[in-house]
Amino acid sequence: MKRDFTQRFGFLVNDVAKLYGQQFDRLARKRIGLSRAQCRVLGALAMRGDEQPLSQVELAQRLDLSAMAVGSLCDRLEAAGWLRREPSSSDRRVNRVHLAPSAEKALDAALTISDSLHARALAAFTSAERAQLLALLGKARQGLMALDLEDAEQAR
Repeated sequence: MKRDFTQRFGFLVNDVAKLYGQQFDRLARKRIGLSRAQCRVLGALAMRGDEQPLSQVELAQRLDLSAMAVGSLCDRLEAAGWLRREPSSSDRRVNRVHLAPSAEKALDAALTISDSLHARALAAFTSAERAQLLALLGKARQGLMALDLEDAEQAR
């Protein structure tokens, strides 16, 4: 029996994320020479601002990637001058990752790509529909985060 999953929430969210990610990756590689994964690393670091820098392990956890994958991404980004790593003062096994000043320009370019892609992907929506979509997705995220909290509390 053939089944249609195209109207199921999980399928749609994953499919939209996959398609968006592929388009973003193509445009970012072409325009700024960075992959989507590399932009995600820079973005995660930028979200920390001037707070305590993340370790590579913490960065891997935030990005839901393996430590090895983040290590490889950091190697390439450091070689290109987008970030720098320094050993932790309290644990020499830990590398703290810092954005290089040059990364700000790349992040601005990545956000411009994202804004353009967002506008093109949602061109058929009215302004009110775009706002409603983002609000509803935010509520779905909150609901899923609440489930994570419930699961963590039940595990105790």
